[in-house]
Amino acid sequence: MKIEQIYTGCLAQGAYFIFSNGEAAVIDPLREVQTYIRKAEKVGAKIKYVFETHFHADFVSGHLDLSEKTDSVIVYGPGAKTGFKAHVARDHEEFQVGEIIIKALHTPGHTLESTSYLLLDKNRKPTALFSGDTLFIGDVGRPDLAQKGDLTMEDLAGILYDSLRSKIMTLPDDVIVYPAHGAGSACGKNMSKETSDTLGNQKKFNYALRADMTKEEFIQEVTDGLAEPPQYFPENVKMNRDGVESIDQVLERGDQALSAEAFEAKANNTGALILDTRNAADFAKGFIPNSINIGIDGGFAPWVGALIPDLKQNLLIVAQPDQEEEVVTRLARVGYDYTIGYLNGGFDVWKKSEKETDTIQSINAAEFAEKYKTGTLKIVDVRKPDEFEEGHIKGASNLPLDNINELMDEFSKNETLYVHCAGGYRSMIAASILKSRGFDDVVNIEGGFGAVSKTDVAVE
Repeated sequence: MKIEQIYTGCLAQGAYFIFSNGEAAVIDPLREVQTYIRKAEKVGAKIKYVFETHFHADFVSGHLDLSEKTDSVIVYGPGAKTGFKAHVARDHEEFQVGEIIIKALHTPGHTLESTSYLLLDKNRKPTALFSGDTLFIGDVGRPDLAQKGDLTMEDLAGILYDSLRSKIMTLPDDVIVYPAHGAGSACGKNMSKETSDTLGNQKKFNYALRADMTKEEFIQEVTDGLAEPPQYFPENVKMNRDGVESIDQVLERGDQALSAEAFEAKANNTGALILDTRNAADFAKGFIPNSINIGIDGGFAPWVGALIPDLKQNLLIVAQPDQEEEVVTRLARVGYDYTIGYLNGGFDVWKKSEKETDTIQSINAAEFAEKYKTGTLKIVDVRKPDEFEEGHIKGASNLPLDNINELMDEFSKNETLYVHCAGGYRSMIAASILKSRGFDDVVNIEGGFGAVSKTDVAVE
């Protein structure tokens, strides 16, 4: 028997490949499924089951493609209703994979169909728990994503409390917990950077598993301080529940290499949004007018999901050469399936064609500090509110990037906007969005608050 965690940092997501004696199972697969197929081929195993812990909100799962390509059975927990063929497990139902057993434990609370999968070894010893978004390392799943009718997040939190205490905390302390997410995911609020741990350790250090915690205390702590979920979450849930186009077709549609002239024509004729995925420094020096910059090397897919409201928006890609397929794949992971081509050769080709370009002024922290001394500046801090509260430039306004589409009226077109975040990634995204919407006098502060706080600029 072997358990392999396949962790994708940009989504803070863990999928799992398990095999035993010629058979394999995959838990919570990403949308691109060749990785799991190759692993099965390498060990000579047949993928028998694709287990889903719940209808994911933060990414589009690969269950349909993987099932079709491997003739495997998709398994969901009790109560799940799908738009495709799937086996809906009973609570405590067991599934044989080689010499091991995978046992479904219905653990509602994060969502109503949420199910954890307990691995029993060949001697039926509980060995590993694939806890989905029910239990994270250091946290539990947020209970506000599946509110329906009269069912509130407090109701779901109470259900989660019962699930944890009746189904999970009763398991042996040496069971290894393998969650669906780690730090950086929006599916929880206090997740550890660790991606697995023993249940015993979690009982000691995870606030939500305190033995003396009452249900009322749990509900209060779990629901306190939850940020608004990204707006693409409901759409991803729907796609995972109802079914999606094969990623093979999505990649084929997006894999269209376009000359500068063809790229420009498509931009003009389709209403496509131009998404530039280069790093912030390169983007600032020159870009196609009205492009939005979301760098591939940061939290790319979640930021796309948070900032581009329409998942069916046509997208044209500007990327570093040889990164185009990676960009299209990452977009598909969060349900953006309508990439219709990329600029062949990247921005250099556009520049050589002598077509119109734009720039964003950037200054370093020392330059900003000198300007700060000259008088009142319009400083926009696009970090999250809790970051702002921990410390910010005196006189700055907090307009979080997460909500920039709703906050456009708060930005001024009549004065220079000095925009910063923590280190520069988010501020360039914000600056590009502002530029695309007619805010011409935008200055990006390189290095963000981290660099500015080391100068003599007043911080409070």
